[in-house]
Amino acid sequence: MSDNRIEGYSRALFEIARAEGTLDEVEDELFRFARSYESSDELRNALTDDQIPAARRQSIIEDLLGGKATSTTTQLVSMVVGSGRARDLPAIIDKLVARASSAKNLEVAEVRTAVALTADQQARLQAALVNATGKQVNLKVVVDPSVIGGVVATVGDTVIDGSVRTRIDQLKSRL
Repeated sequence: MSDNRIEGYSRALFEIARAEGTLDEVEDELFRFARSYESSDELRNALTDDQIPAARRQSIIEDLLGGKATSTTTQLVSMVVGSGRARDLPAIIDKLVARASSAKNLEVAEVRTAVALTADQQARLQAALVNATGKQVNLKVVVDPSVIGGVVATVGDTVIDGSVRTRIDQLKSRL
């Protein structure tokens, strides 16, 4: 899909969530859904298969998110899937997250960790990223077992890689 369409969808989703008064919660839920979508071949295939009727794909969304996410989030994802744009969900959602962060004068900080972080760990990590980058950040944590340990943080064009995987790769190259 063209950048204009992705931008249009993200703007529409942003405005709907803002009008509903649930922007922060919807933004977070959409971000987590996009990461799940990217990591699951089965989900991605089910939502993008043109052989499956749109109504069935939408019911998959409702089954997955119903009760676990706000009704606004469920309806927004269902709308995008129903319009045949499921392939572009991650791009649409990433633009929405960037738009929501920008509206709050924040930079998106995507952090990948091997395990889920506690609220205290997230707060300390956010403070460390603010200190390291000099920017106020909207912290988005993604659990990624391939990290093994440590964190990989991306703030704008800056990547801070403190992962065990990178350290192991560095040791391999030295040997």
